[in-house]
Amino acid sequence: MRNYAAWIVSLSLLLSPGAAWAGQCVGVAMPDHVSVDGKPLLLNGLGLREATLLAIDVYVAGLYLERRSKDGKSIAASRELKQLRLTFVREVDPADMRDNMRLGFRRAAKASHAKLAARFELLESWIPKLSIGDTFSLTYRPATGLELRHGDKLLGTIAGDDFATAIFAIWLGDHPPGEALKAGLLGGRCG
Repeated sequence: MRNYAAWIVSLSLLLSPGAAWAGQCVGVAMPDHVSVDGKPLLLNGLGLREATLLAIDVYVAGLYLERRSKDGKSIAASRELKQLRLTFVREVDPADMRDNMRLGFRRAAKASHAKLAARFELLESWIPKLSIGDTFSLTYRPATGLELRHGDKLLGTIAGDDFATAIFAIWLGDHPPGEALKAGLLGGRCG
């Protein structure tokens, strides 16, 4: 089933117009660049999120930046346009996604957790059921904040550079969901 779902995701991405394909991980292809507000962002890397001791594939993440970098903390704190795209290779219940993001957020926000908690609760309330092939993206726009999308549907925007830094640090900080995931996003091998 996993290979079939990944094949469908790859085929649908390949049929999208105007994209040059840079990378593939467990059958999920992502373009080498995307355009956000008319500005090109480069694929920095692809990472695979595996859950449990059984190493079950959950999603492939692609990190897009104005300039490539291997420094996770600098990327998270950067005030430049950036985007993290998750493409799901298995169905994920909203409660499971919320629980995992909540744990990551607590670790990433550190001393700022209490100050940022209300904004994180808003983000949590927007997390939908995620099916095979779904995309979930987080786009940081300077002076605007962090935008969340499920596919093409805008879920909302949350203001604050401090909040965006903490959210990106979930994947790029000291305690990512997986070291291999973080390494892939920073230009290493995916999977």
